[in-house]
Amino acid sequence: MSSQKLKGSSTYIVNLSKAVGISISLTLSLMIIQTLIMSYTNLSENMVPVTNSIIMIISIAVGAIYISIKIKQKGWLNGGIIGILYIVILVLLNILFIDAFTFNKYLVLKTVIGLVTGSVGGIIGVNIK
Repeated sequence: MSSQKLKGSSTYIVNLSKAVGISISLTLSLMIIQTLIMSYTNLSENMVPVTNSIIMIISIAVGAIYISIKIKQKGWLNGGIIGILYIVILVLLNILFIDAFTFNKYLVLKTVIGLVTGSVGGIIGVNIK
């Protein structure tokens, strides 16, 4: 393997890691803001699943846009990879910290949403000049 290919693949992995890190960091930040808003206002706790889904979509889209701007090609694929990695990390964290983790239709739905959101974010990122 040439050093140029090795350097290119390591750069890709670094960019991928940064994009997923940005997505997870943005999720944590937005969830802290969500918690503060819920604590100091009279918003119903019934809104939590909806706002969590919105936060997930925003976070995956931002990460997908970031990687697509960096890579400048195959935005749909790179964005989709970010969406899947994001969901995989959340699943692993759930398995680690929650005893009653179950694989159900909602997880499949979140995975599809993550893949589609990442792909769309990647397409947007490639087309940003």
